Amino acid sequence: MATEFDTQIAAGSGIGTIGTLFAACAELHAKRVAIEHYDRRMSYGELLDRVSRLTAVLAARGLRRGDRIGLLSRNRPEYLEIELAAANLGIITACLNWRLSERELNYCIELVSPGLLVIETDLTANLPLAAKACPILEIGPQYESELAGQDGRACTSVAQPEDGLVILYTSGTTGLPKGAVISHRAMAMRALVFSSELGIAPHDTFVAWTPLFHMASTDHALATLLRGGTVVVIDGFQLDPLLSAVSQHDIGWLVLIPGMVEAFVEGLKAQRTKVKGVRVCGAMADLVPPHTIAAVTELLHAPFLNSFGSTETGLPPATRALIAPGEVPTSLSKRQNAFCEIKLVDTSDSEVAPGEPGELVIRSPTLFSGYWQADETNARDFRGGWFHMGDVFRRNVDGSLDFVDRAKYMIKSGGENIYPAEIERVLLSDERITEVAVVRAADPKWGEAPVAFVACRDDAAISKGELAELCRRELAGYKRPREFRFIAFGEFPRSTSGKVQRHELERLLKAPT
Repeated sequence: MATEFDTQIAAGSGIGTIGTLFAACAELHAKRVAIEHYDRRMSYGELLDRVSRLTAVLAARGLRRGDRIGLLSRNRPEYLEIELAAANLGIITACLNWRLSERELNYCIELVSPGLLVIETDLTANLPLAAKACPILEIGPQYESELAGQDGRACTSVAQPEDGLVILYTSGTTGLPKGAVISHRAMAMRALVFSSELGIAPHDTFVAWTPLFHMASTDHALATLLRGGTVVVIDGFQLDPLLSAVSQHDIGWLVLIPGMVEAFVEGLKAQRTKVKGVRVCGAMADLVPPHTIAAVTELLHAPFLNSFGSTETGLPPATRALIAPGEVPTSLSKRQNAFCEIKLVDTSDSEVAPGEPGELVIRSPTLFSGYWQADETNARDFRGGWFHMGDVFRRNVDGSLDFVDRAKYMIKSGGENIYPAEIERVLLSDERITEVAVVRAADPKWGEAPVAFVACRDDAAISKGELAELCRRELAGYKRPREFRFIAFGEFPRSTSGKVQRHELERLLKAPT
């Protein structure tokens, strides 16, 4: 016979949610600095008061558990206030990318049917005409006025652990974004994994400079506010505030992404920044030149995170490996995280033998809950009870994992499968090269063939012949690029997470010369 306790556990009432966990932390650390935003500092007590007031504002506007709000803002303290206040009511915050085109932004808004749009005032011009029919709360005087109209009394949290907390849009390589729903359960577990796998201390600082509409900043900023640390909010890659942060704070994980590491290294050198303390830096080591990894880790006196995860998974499945300070990595093999199960499978979902390439599938409490309004995609990607990531790996004899490439971006040449990342790693081994992207091009004989776009250091010269010889030594004949194109580092089209957009380079190949 079920007891009242059994009923409570079944309903999830015995498990904290992001709103209740933050409130508990804020009450314990009321005087500690929760958020630093340039010259502004906000204590945990002040942040809790503002979150309580905003919770009441959202409730007064008729928003209820399961509703969505669309948030269109740059990085600022209000972003975190909104996510935490919505969390109390079981409302899902759809984190909108303000850099999108009008068509893309309209799609993302329509996808979630928000009951309210919360918008930074000077971004209202970005709103598609159709979206302006939705109720709007502008961050600025209107926002502050509505907060001041509430008394700040704590509201009862009605959210449950499996309720959606945020929707983070995944860019992919082509097509329109998908909305990944991250639950309270998944976000709390991600916070625990950050601490466990990266050795982060309770009061370590996190610098939220990458967009808060992406996983790295939203996940880790919220995790920091559940531990009692400080979140330094910076609006994008701004060198001086970033250098100031590393000189003044003990930082747990300093996120560095492809496309900005070189500029950050030059800034550290030019300003002779004295680093106070960084436990671990970086992300996506496969996409950063090895010599650049060595340079930044030596300057920061911190290892580089040889990570592999995604918006859908959080840090898992393979983020345990670290590259020592000053080391030029010759291998980027990954180590599986704790708190997840993974296997590599073929196209029939049968597990492949060690050394054979296979798609990585995962089960983990950090996993997202599925894509919003995408039943067919969810059924396919979660088939068999495992989430299929679409990324191909090989497992080595020692249990480590080597990233091969995205299963969804493959070059098929004369019946052979070519993974662009393998070619890119070979070319990036030359320290004169700062960026490489390999894309597919139509080939009259083989169907498709690889073409490499290459950027070199300003003071370096390398010939196409040298590139061809490097590939000849390291790659099978069918994998060697048929053509090399030199472009400037800044000309590589990138997503907001710093990844090169291959499909844009394909368009460049097809453009008339």
